Amino acid sequence: MTEIQSSTEQSVTRQDVTRLGIKQVIIDSLGLEGMSADDIGDDESLFGEEGLGLDSIDALELIVVFEKDYGVTIDSEDIDPETFATVARLEEFILSLKSASGEAS
Repeated sequence: MTEIQSSTEQSVTRQDVTRLGIKQVIIDSLGLEGMSADDIGDDESLFGEEGLGLDSIDALELIVVFEKDYGVTIDSEDIDPETFATVARLEEFILSLKSASGEAS
């Protein structure tokens, strides 16, 4: 289990459904070497040239990791560009899935 430290000295694991935990999942699973969680803004666009530059293949990889790490099921009808636009939106989405399944943390 990967533990990370942000500049705010907050310790978190990848399984924590927090913005910091989601950022670390993105970094670890997509192999974004040399990048830290602090390098990704909560409301920064994850896809496209203006943001982090992720693409649809990256989104599929993240879905698999989110399902595994967070114990949620992401149905294809739940996947849309707005949901995956930013770390903040991903956090809301994952927490809503956990809440719907009765596992809110």
